[in-house]
This record gives sequence, structure tokens and C-alpha cells, in this order.
Amino acid sequence: MAMRSLFRLYDKMLKKVCTEHDLTIVEADVISFLQNNPEKDTAADIVELRRLSKGAVSKAVESLIQKSLLERIPDTEDRRKIHLKLKTQVGPVAESIDEVRTKFINTVLEGFTKEEMKVYAGFRDRLFDNIKKAMEGSDKI
Repeated sequence: MAMRSLFRLYDKMLKKVCTEHDLTIVEADVISFLQNNPEKDTAADIVELRRLSKGAVSKAVESLIQKSLLERIPDTEDRRKIHLKLKTQVGPVAESIDEVRTKFINTVLEGFTKEEMKVYAGFRDRLFDNIKKAMEGSDKI
């Protein structure tokens, strides 16, 4: 429930940016993902890591290309692989999304001390390590 509430709050905060720039939430997610994960630049990466449907990502990518905010670049070694690259025109949109992300983080972490943030970071890192170990040995689960 808490995770769902976090996602809903972020989407609610992001809607203003989407309205200003004529974007859907998924289109904004694609822009944000590509901006923050330059080494993960395929639609398959977005589907896997953002847990969005293939159809939603495909539709968002096509729309962003039509809006001249994104381009497809074929892989030089594997012709089946297509990389996605944000175009320079995405600058103002990306800045607005960054502002929302900063405001979101400041909102959800409001009132936490530096010491509490260190403790949280330690718990989070251990949690992710446990998840990674469990996924690597997923045949034992």
C-alpha cells in the first residue's frame, strides 16, 4: 500500500508537467528513465526496469518520436536492437521532470534527519542486496 501511495503521489505531481508539455504519464516516465539511465536505452530496458507494459512503452516511444523528442538508433552490432536517444528539444521537458522529482523526494523525506537518512540508506542497500541474491538464486525460491 505504501509503495502504491508513493507512485500515486509522484504521478499526481507529474501531471502538471504532462499537461504543460502535452505528454502522458508514460511518455514522461520514458523521458525520465532515459535521462537517468543512459546505459539502459532500449524499449526492453524500460519495460523490464520500470515494469511498464510493452504496448504502453511502444506507444509512448512512437508518440515521443512524432513530437521530435526522441529518436531511434540501430545498434551497430545487432540489427535487432534499437537504442533510444533523447533529442536536444527534450531539454525543457527534462528540466521540468527533474524539478518534480526533486520536489517529490523533498516531500516524502521531509523532516528526516541526516542520521535517519544514513540509517535508511543502509536498510535500503541491504534490502536491495538481499533481493539481488534471491534473484540470482531464484531457482531455490
